[in-house]
Amino acid sequence: MLNGVTTLILFIAFAADCTLLSLHYIHMLQLNSYRNRRYMRWIKENRGAIADKMGWLLLSMIAVACFLLQKSGWKERIACALLLLIHGYLNKPKKAKKPLVFTHRVMRLLLTHALLLITVYAAVYFTGMVRLGLGFLFLWAALTPLVTLLTNFINRPIEKFIAKRYINDARRIIASMPRLTVIGITGSYGKTSTKNFLYALLSVKYNVLMTPESYNTTMGVVRTIREQLRPTHEILIVEMGAKSSGDISDICELTHPRYGIITSIGEQHLETFKTIENIIATKFELADAIPDDGMLFLNTDNNYINNHTVTKPVTTYGINSKKTNYTAFGITVNNDGSSFTVKAPSGEMRHFNTRLLGAHNIQNILGCIAVAHTLGIPLEELVVPIKRLKPVEHRLQLLPNGFIDDSYNSNPQGFRCALDVLRSFEGQRVLVTPGMVELGQRQHELNRELGFYAASCCDYAILVGEKQAPPLREGLLAAGFQPERLIVSTTLEDALKAVNDLPNEGKRIVLLENDLPDNF
Repeated sequence: MLNGVTTLILFIAFAADCTLLSLHYIHMLQLNSYRNRRYMRWIKENRGAIADKMGWLLLSMIAVACFLLQKSGWKERIACALLLLIHGYLNKPKKAKKPLVFTHRVMRLLLTHALLLITVYAAVYFTGMVRLGLGFLFLWAALTPLVTLLTNFINRPIEKFIAKRYINDARRIIASMPRLTVIGITGSYGKTSTKNFLYALLSVKYNVLMTPESYNTTMGVVRTIREQLRPTHEILIVEMGAKSSGDISDICELTHPRYGIITSIGEQHLETFKTIENIIATKFELADAIPDDGMLFLNTDNNYINNHTVTKPVTTYGINSKKTNYTAFGITVNNDGSSFTVKAPSGEMRHFNTRLLGAHNIQNILGCIAVAHTLGIPLEELVVPIKRLKPVEHRLQLLPNGFIDDSYNSNPQGFRCALDVLRSFEGQRVLVTPGMVELGQRQHELNRELGFYAASCCDYAILVGEKQAPPLREGLLAAGFQPERLIVSTTLEDALKAVNDLPNEGKRIVLLENDLPDNF
């Protein structure tokens, strides 16, 4: 009787440990978009940390092995249970920058994980091979990262079925609104800012809905349509993100955009795209979806866009070329914002002011002006909403404490634009960054180039983490940056402490450039 009770206690401790471990690995799976290949790559890149996390569990397995070689008693079982509980406590989920979201999909993963555990335990109990079975259970726990992969694989058919049902429902809603105008926005960077700016401008005349935050995947768009789209909406603005070929065409097939904006193209997500040519082709999937009576708006300041041939109706915008349909000139940028004049295809000109930082934001606003003007809103009616535009959270957001928050996922061109903004300020200019990720084989080279460029833009550089710091450090020093003004910190928290410890050299402005999620 006692042995049976203690065996049950041991299994409960084992199940608790496995649950806490699985929460961590499901979180990592979620951050990797539930894609098994990306998750496997994460496991490979973090195998050292995973081995450390499993260290205590290994001790538990050794303890189990010891009593399996002799007659096991209740004391041995209780000792093993305590080891498992200690291991679970030490590895309980910690505070994350982007916490695990307990979606229905996560709950289904946890349910499948629990069913697997129960199945294994039932096999152990009913076969009577308790000693051998307990050893297998501990091995199962040690393989929790791979068990999470297995549960995701097992659930794939039901997830596809559920996704298809939701997608069909969203298609039905779109089909029931034939007068709805859909505007797609894509690009390597600038998508979210452009979406928010366009929403503000079009709202002057129309009832507009936009995909919230960074809901730029097919299922994110589906959720927006099913939960927020109403018959009274006249325009739907859809941000379209992509990490692999076909992602944008999938969203276009769902929403049927009549108008589209391609904000920029650059080297981003090279781990999945592999080449810049694949990125260009994927972004122009939006162009392929625009009907002949629609319009594609292109930022011709971007060479990749400017050099690509398009057969659809096109309106161009830019600040560096006189051949564009909508041109911004007379640009002045300072700490308080920017001012510029826009010339429309008709020759009409209008002066605008904005509180937004950076010349690249003028490009984004100019693209929105082009769309709003094409849809019948006079330039003069756009002056006030442009003056009232606010920076999107974590995208060159100037905070009251003197920090410029540009912590959303960085890319080479966006990084350079942020550095240009930092350079425009007077006083003690501090760069805090972990560098850039998801750049494949070009990651080291691109981070080094940005380090070289940053040397002329900041007075102090505080690099965060060990992975991206070396190439950034190489670039800074190669450009003649003073070593004593360069600091490498393990965590962002340590980096912010280092900022506070800097000498007082007048007004301080701090650029927070990129903040890597927990899976990096």
